[in-house]
Amino acid sequence: MAKLLVVDAGNRKIWKRLRTRLESQGHRIERVTNGSLALKLLARDGFDMVSSDRRIAEANDFEFLREVRRIEPDASIILTTEVDELRQVSNALPASGCDYIDYITTLWPPEKIEQLVNQALELHRRRFRTHVQREAAEDYLFLESRSPMMRRLLENARQAAASDGTILLTGEGGTGKTLLARQMHIWSPRRAKPFVIVNCATLSPQSLEGEVLGQAVKTLPMRAKRRQGPLERAEGGTVFLEDVCELPAALQVAFVRFVQDRTLETADGEKTVDVRIIVATSRDLPSEVAAHRFREDLFYSLNIISLRVPALRERSADILPLARRMLAAAAVRNHRSDLFISDEAAAAMTSYRWPGNVRELRNAMEAAAVLCEADTITTAHLPEAVSKHAPQETTPAPSRTSLDEIEREHIARVLADSRTLQQAAMTLGINLSTLWRKRRRYKLDQFPGSKV
Repeated sequence: MAKLLVVDAGNRKIWKRLRTRLESQGHRIERVTNGSLALKLLARDGFDMVSSDRRIAEANDFEFLREVRRIEPDASIILTTEVDELRQVSNALPASGCDYIDYITTLWPPEKIEQLVNQALELHRRRFRTHVQREAAEDYLFLESRSPMMRRLLENARQAAASDGTILLTGEGGTGKTLLARQMHIWSPRRAKPFVIVNCATLSPQSLEGEVLGQAVKTLPMRAKRRQGPLERAEGGTVFLEDVCELPAALQVAFVRFVQDRTLETADGEKTVDVRIIVATSRDLPSEVAAHRFREDLFYSLNIISLRVPALRERSADILPLARRMLAAAAVRNHRSDLFISDEAAAAMTSYRWPGNVRELRNAMEAAAVLCEADTITTAHLPEAVSKHAPQETTPAPSRTSLDEIEREHIARVLADSRTLQQAAMTLGINLSTLWRKRRRYKLDQFPGSKV
């Protein structure tokens, strides 16, 4: 089962012939008539293949194709064109800057077009699975976001990674602060040196003092070799302190000096280490300072560059793309074939607030991949807290008429903002005769917003 998005400016010949055949194979086809609607649908629902009319694809110096590739990097792209335009298409494609583009013409027999579509879908599956296998071992999916808030955070993080300034990461638990810290190390000039994690919440005050500061245990013989702590092992690289609020009061004093001048008081005497410090907390540090649970001087020493990682509910546009990637990665780990998310399950997932954030979403997809007997995740495979957010049965499922309503509203708005029909047609990316047909179809031919 695959999802195909068809974008054309009025020529239905090719896909009208193929729709029944492809849908009988389990594929789902959505059709729109302009690029802006296509990009909105692509960002909202995700598609495996995009077929674009040549005129839409080449508008604004192939900006539409580049946006398709940005939103769905693995999607296959096919251009539809007339036979007499083949030479122009083949000459123009390199200028698009996009790989993996095929084309079909109106004269091709349905069998040949169907074969090319299946080849394009298979290419998409191979690219997607390769991407997912990489993500199963590495956390690249965290760095792909459709949320403006998250993308700004990543831009700021990349810029901050180039410096040696101390970085404070804040945000709710499970938002991905550790993943971001690791990626900032990879982006930094220190990438070839160690990245050392110290979880302050999992160590006792005694072991924390010995582990972090590398001090010798007093009960050991004097000739015993002093254990090197993580701050020393991170020499030249990055040390990441998770749950920094859990530092005992005595160690907070020691850390003030370390953060300021990178000096440790070890059993062998003072030692200066060259490390980059990143710390993270899910608590409100100013409140902790006000309650005298966290030293004020340490707070100001750490709060040089502060980055807040948004909660998953604040980046809701990422829920389904992340879920699909995580589900695919879980399928690889559990030796399953490709898995899909039903519309009902998708609606429940986007309505749920995900208090456990990315971590909770990952766990839900891992469990769904194990529990699902077929190839489609339904609300029955989701945690109860998520599944109860599914739409009621009485709610009508989205239909293709809803896309017509969106298109009618869009055309009406453009007409209202345009002085002439020619100007409206150019804005919509269609020719004047197509606009006339659509005005009649949507009963906009008496629309007062534009003149011939």
